[in-house]
Amino acid sequence: QVQLVESGGGLVQPGGSLRLSCAASLRAFRLHSMAWFRQAPGNERVFVASITERGGSTTYADSVKGRFAISRDNAKNTVYLQMNSLKPEDTAVYYCVVPASGYWGQGTQVTVSS
Repeated sequence: QVQLVESGGGLVQPGGSLRLSCAASLRAFRLHSMAWFRQAPGNERVFVASITERGGSTTYADSVKGRFAISRDNAKNTVYLQMNSLKPEDTAVYYCVVPASGYWGQGTQVTVSS
């Protein structure tokens, strides 16, 4: 059974940074592109960032370009989301996703507030 376990969320002040991790118990992790989505209170889940199988290509939502960076370590079956210059509007539950397979993690809460 596939498990995606996110960690690294928490409370941070505006302008601060957080690094999210997603540990995947996914066979052949290196063969799957990975993504992060987020869901703010009262809103739908929206795309944040994605990375190809070997990490050679990344894509970002316009709202996070230049502030967030997605990366992966295929030896550790882990994908990361480095979030810098955080804003209150980044407050959301962040989900790790295997787009091609439809697997979602349980999510980790990120709250940006002073």
